[in-house]
Order: sequence, then C-alpha cells, then structure tokens
Amino acid sequence: MSDQSPFDTDVITLTRFVMEQGRKAKGTGELTQLINSMLTAIKAISSAVRKAGLAHLYGIAGTVNVTGDQVKKLDVLSNEMVINMLQSSYSTCVLVTEENEEAIITPKEKRGKYIVCFDPLDGSSNIDCLAPIGTIFAIYRKVTEDEASEKDALQPGRNIVAAGYALYGSATLVALSTGQGVNCFMLDPAVGEFILVEKDMKLKKKGKIYSTNEGYAKYFDPAVTEYLQKKKFPEDGSAPYSSRYVGSMVADVHRTLAYGGIFLYPANSKSPKGKLRLLYECNPIAFLVEQAGGMATTGTQCVLDVKPESIHQRVPLVLGSKDDVEEYLSFVQKHQKSG
Repeated sequence: MSDQSPFDTDVITLTRFVMEQGRKAKGTGELTQLINSMLTAIKAISSAVRKAGLAHLYGIAGTVNVTGDQVKKLDVLSNEMVINMLQSSYSTCVLVTEENEEAIITPKEKRGKYIVCFDPLDGSSNIDCLAPIGTIFAIYRKVTEDEASEKDALQPGRNIVAAGYALYGSATLVALSTGQGVNCFMLDPAVGEFILVEKDMKLKKKGKIYSTNEGYAKYFDPAVTEYLQKKKFPEDGSAPYSSRYVGSMVADVHRTLAYGGIFLYPANSKSPKGKLRLLYECNPIAFLVEQAGGMATTGTQCVLDVKPESIHQRVPLVLGSKDDVEEYLSFVQKHQKSG
C-alpha cells in the first residue's frame, strides 16, 4: 500500500494518472474525458450511498414525497447519475446498463466513439443491510461505421479498452485497468480525489479462500461439488480452504484479488446458463482479473473470448488465482470425460 498523503506535492490522483496514461498513448483525450466522467458519477454514488439511510433512499422506489417529488431508490438514482455523466462527456455513442431493457443511444449532438457497459449498483439487494456494494464498468471502442446501435455493444471482452469497479465499503475504492495492469485508488473525502494506494496489483498464484453461494449446493454440477469437497477436506493433509461469501460480487472479487483464491458462480441445474451478466458484470471483472495475472472462465472457455449474442446475456463465472482456477477446470474436464 502507498504511504502517500493527499497533501504531498507528488501525490498521484486518479485524474492525474489517467491523463498521464492518455498522454503516453498519444490519444485524443476522449477516453480520458470519459473515464473522468465515470469517476465523477462514482463520487456522486459514493456520497449517496453514505447518506442513503438519512435521505430515505432504502427500498422505496416509486413513492412520492410531501412536495410531490418522486423519491428514487438508490440503484435507480445511481443508474441515472451514470447515464447523465457519461452522456455529458461527449465521448459515448451506446450505453448498456443492467437497469434498462434496451441499449441507450446517446443523442447525436453529444455522441462520441465509445460504448460503455455498466452495472450502476452491483449487490443492490444488500443495500438495506449496509453490506458492501459497487459499480462495475467496461469501455469499448465503436468498431463499425454504421449508425450507433445496440449491436455495437456485442463485442467480446478481448476488445475492452478500459474497465474497472468501484467498491463502496469501509472506504470507497476504484480498481482500474486500461490494459497495462490493475491499479487501485482510494477516495479521500477531505479533498474529493481518488489517491493511488496500490500500483500494478497482482493476484497470488494460489490462494487459501473459496467464495461461492453454497445455498445452491443441491443444484451444483458434480464437478463443482467434488472440487469444493476437496477444498474443505483435502486428502493430502494440507489445511482446508476458508469459505468467504458476501453476496456482492464486487466485494467478493476484490477480496479474491487482494488475498488470492477462487470465486465461483458456476452454471447449475437451476441456472444452466449461469446467472451473472456477461457485458457489464463478467467481462469487466474478467478483464481486471487477467490484467492482475489471474484467470476467468465460464468452465468451457475464457470469459473474454465469449461472443455476446444479446446485451443481457448470462454466463457462468469462475475466477481467481491461476492455480486454483486450473485445478477447478481439471475437475470439469474429468467429469466431461466420465460423462
């Protein structure tokens, strides 16, 4: 972790970091502008999250207050904040969000060359109990000359130019990658800036923690059941893996990145195609995990190689330390052969 103070003259803020990266890449500045707009939305969401209980933002979407204004639930408010900031950046052409059934096409007068897929408030079912929640995003470049449409967002994760997540926990943290490793920045509320706290974050090759919702154990495929059994009751005399599961993917993934291990949200008999969404949950997270030296798989292929067919497509997701994910895949392959 960095020992920098925000009052140091050489402190590296996220705004400065993104500008320097853009200058090195000799870009037009449009991506820098877009990322900075995303950061402004994240700061606004962070502020709303901290005040949500006092501002009556818990679980009351659709009600009207005494002055006749609609009181919006935190996830709906967050979605609107991100959409407004991104469209005001003059850098986007298509937006895909978990909260909207169809892709949002940026008005022509504000249109740029980037597509952004995002989950404005991941783990929103945990809002009311104050568990950590987050924002996830992936940025793609428009690759066709056609009029902007939903089809522009149907790109494999390998095409991502930048991705990141914000975690609203004991502090507000942003993990960001523009394809040159993963860097973590923490929000200093005193100065309103994200400060670099970890440069070029790397996943351990092997961890000691597994993370999955074992409430679905009765629906697990035999490969998952056998793999987890080995983690809990190792036959070689080694220590069993610890189980940790928050239920907010950003929180579980960030812990996996920080400590190593494996996070599993595999397909099962109840959700044969998986439950997490490819474009705005799995792809950006898989991009960050690979940039940190880990692996992310559906069980049959790398997540980033999946060609999307629809904007809300679901896929299985298993990610984490390279050795742990490869061991999991060995169980999958073993059961495929025996099946």
